[in-house]
Amino acid sequence: MTASARTHRGRGLFSRQDRAVIAAAALSMLLVQMDWFALNLMLPAIGRDFATPSTDLQWLVSGYMLALGALMITGGRAADLLGRRRVMLVGLTGFAAVSVVCAAAQGTAWLTAGRVVQGCFAALVLPVSVAVVTAYFRDARQGRAVATVLAFSAIGTALGPFVGGAFAEHFSWRAVFLLNVPFCLAAAALMLRYVPETRDEQAGRGLDVPGVLALAAGLSALMIGVDQGASWGWASPATLACLLGGAALLALFVRVERRTAEPLLDLALLRNRPFVVVTLAGSLSNVVYCLVAVLSALYLQQVRGLSPFDAGLVFLSLSVGAGAASYWSGHLARRWRPEGLMAAGMLLCGLSLLALTWATPLALYTAVFAVVGIGVGLGWALTNVATQSYVAANRLAAASGLVLTSLVLLGAVAVAVAASVLEVISGSAARAASDGQAIESVLRVAALLSVLGAAALAAVVRRGVRV
Repeated sequence: MTASARTHRGRGLFSRQDRAVIAAAALSMLLVQMDWFALNLMLPAIGRDFATPSTDLQWLVSGYMLALGALMITGGRAADLLGRRRVMLVGLTGFAAVSVVCAAAQGTAWLTAGRVVQGCFAALVLPVSVAVVTAYFRDARQGRAVATVLAFSAIGTALGPFVGGAFAEHFSWRAVFLLNVPFCLAAAALMLRYVPETRDEQAGRGLDVPGVLALAAGLSALMIGVDQGASWGWASPATLACLLGGAALLALFVRVERRTAEPLLDLALLRNRPFVVVTLAGSLSNVVYCLVAVLSALYLQQVRGLSPFDAGLVFLSLSVGAGAASYWSGHLARRWRPEGLMAAGMLLCGLSLLALTWATPLALYTAVFAVVGIGVGLGWALTNVATQSYVAANRLAAASGLVLTSLVLLGAVAVAVAASVLEVISGSAARAASDGQAIESVLRVAALLSVLGAAALAAVVRRGVRV
């Protein structure tokens, strides 16, 4: 360590290299979040280009989330074992390369496959970005460094819909994918130049590949069965094969996890009732967020007739509300129990989402949209904080991994189910995305689920259970 670096550390300041490390992680988080949330506003434009109903494009969202959720823990373990910088570089270069493939897509199958692979590389970036910073900063500056990275994550969440809408209207939806490339290259260059390699010497030596494959295949089969059930027939051999095969693969996943020495998920945590309740409540908040993000994007453009750019402006209110709530949730949790804040957020989300389905003036819709964002942001942002108090110290990492996996995977399943339900209610895939009443019905169910989740959490808070 140089004398200058020691001086900066002693004064609690960041040196040039420190800022470069933070910038590398922050850019990585920003690009993944921005790409994730930009897609929702692009679905109608993609559907028009490929002459495909927007509701049939839900796999562009859920396929990405499925890959990310199934591989996120494995990505974190691979980083601990092989080196965090190395895994991040693989993730960034792969994400950039697949972004180019997505931009060149000539059909929905091509684009969907690209999105799934992109989710795989995102699983090497998202969980490792914060780990790179925490491994580098081993002093009192760590908290500020991590907060800065998470703030850029919130910025990416806020900018995503606006960027997606603006590019879809004024350039092309393909340009959004190409926008990822300079971000990836900049983050990778900073990684190579300034970030030292770190790994966890105490980490287990194995990766639960059978568990990952069983989980991903099982969820994929179930989602395909739900998605295609209406067109294939719910009692058709193909639908039943997907549903039963998916259930069998998930049962196999549970069996694998019980027998492997280093399981992907610690199933013993599922016997911890308060932990399960809080995890499900947080996952429910993320489910509502995913449904609102996808369905409102369709509603604003194909029911209200807004352009992608104008819809992106409206979406800024949701994203800014969620991003602000996510950023300030840590400060609020120092004064109040995180479970109570989560319950309040879910109740606020449910009530404001109900109001949103009846809000006619666009100005009122935009204002209520921001309140929905605040509620859902409080709901899911505090899940990891709240669950930590219900597990023993030696299970904190396993608990965090289970929470993140639940958040992402249940969100992916919800998007797939909602698209199928929307098509059933509206009567056809062609009308589903422009059927305002059907979209509002699904959102009202989501609002009810959010209120019920708040009630379940309130019961946990009243009991005051602690491990």
